[in-house]
Amino acid sequence: MNSGKQFYIPVQRWMARDQEDGEICREFPILNKGQPILPVTVYEVHVATGELWNSGTVANVYISIYGEKGDTGSRQLFRSKNSFNFLRGQTDTFFLEAVHLGDLYKIIVGHDGLGPGNGWFLDDIVIRDPTTNREYAFFCHRWLDQEEDDGKIVRELYARDNSIIFARQKLEHNRKETWAAESWKFMKGNTLQFYNRLTGGFVRLHPDGTIDATGEKMDKYGFFDVIVSKGNICIFQSHEIRHLSLALDNGCVTGMASGRASTELRVVYQPNRCALLESVLVPGHTVIFDRHGKIASESAAGYADLSKEFVVFVKGMFLNNAVILLATSLCQALCLQPDGSCTGVGNQSEKSYWRVHKISSGICMFESVKNARMYLRIKDGQCDGTGTGDIDCHFKIKKNLENASVSLESTKSPGLFVGLQADGQAKPVIYTKNGNVFFYPRVIKFGRENSMGMSEIPSQEEEKIQEPKNQQEITPESEARGLLLSSTTNSNRK
Repeated sequence: MNSGKQFYIPVQRWMARDQEDGEICREFPILNKGQPILPVTVYEVHVATGELWNSGTVANVYISIYGEKGDTGSRQLFRSKNSFNFLRGQTDTFFLEAVHLGDLYKIIVGHDGLGPGNGWFLDDIVIRDPTTNREYAFFCHRWLDQEEDDGKIVRELYARDNSIIFARQKLEHNRKETWAAESWKFMKGNTLQFYNRLTGGFVRLHPDGTIDATGEKMDKYGFFDVIVSKGNICIFQSHEIRHLSLALDNGCVTGMASGRASTELRVVYQPNRCALLESVLVPGHTVIFDRHGKIASESAAGYADLSKEFVVFVKGMFLNNAVILLATSLCQALCLQPDGSCTGVGNQSEKSYWRVHKISSGICMFESVKNARMYLRIKDGQCDGTGTGDIDCHFKIKKNLENASVSLESTKSPGLFVGLQADGQAKPVIYTKNGNVFFYPRVIKFGRENSMGMSEIPSQEEEKIQEPKNQQEITPESEARGLLLSSTTNSNRK
């Protein structure tokens, strides 16, 4: 019905990319007796792009925010505080002016798919309402990419308005992802080392049952065999002193006879790829050391998580004829492309498997399993997989103690390492301790020590490597069955 009422809407604002805040779409409140019916607010929109390789985008990103009093309509996230938006691992902050929507409950976010490399891995979006000082979290952690995931480039996300609960859920999700990537290490029969970043040493179990965390890399008392593996519950028996295992007895770290309840330890992974070793018998009690490498209590350690976090190494990963993945993230791996180039955004599947050819101690070649006789190499300023097995394909393996990764240095061009660009493409780089030179090896099939100390000539017909089961479905409560490990005896691993 036509009421005959007239409403006054003051504007006097630019709608231009090169004026004011660059917005070309605005909302204005209707005034009733000189007062706005709904106030205008400026929402803070914090957009976190994921840390997977090639996760950033140059496409135009749009968002619609929905609340109990309406929605903003589709708005482009155009100008943030950063010079470039939506880069890998970056959080961009945008300010979106709109009529106040009341309690927020969902957003629709997407992009137009334009530009090279337009796919985008969105981690999460947090929106702050300055009127109520409330924050609304929208968890995504998925691709918006026509070539990844389900192919969608628009997603509908619902709010989680308790920031504490959201942070806990995100932490638990990250822990499960990390466990899925690292659980292969704890298969029965593997031999492990536990490096403590606070002490800078390896955990050792001495013949008298005492334990410290000051061991050197090759200390014979610093190796432990996984003799029981039930999901993330394990028993770690000393490789040197067979009748003793790591144990937590009444909150004290010690060596005890294998099989006793106090020797059962739960492996709890953190998002930084470090593991906590927690008592199954007394949950909450963990293996912990002080900065001198001596056993400590939770209250006495004083170094937060560093004192109880361990980087886990597996013995014998680079034996001759081993088949491995060189993971570049929790779900990506170094992969040979059909054109011979290499990328770090490959799926963790058979096409990303590499066969190890050991040349000498610490020096190996890596042959594609899917494309036999094509080797990883650095030559003429390029890093690709078109090597023929000559010296261009020889790499020195540098082990990084802080995160259990390895870096691959060319023996022909010392100082040049296999590295990744932001889009995941492999290239030779100088070692700078940046994540682009870190590869996380995962053994698919253990190799064997070559008595001659030389790489064997690869046969024309290699046995087929079975696909690992989908590790994303592995949880800390389930069996760690993700990869099929055909291992040699522990004594053969080095």
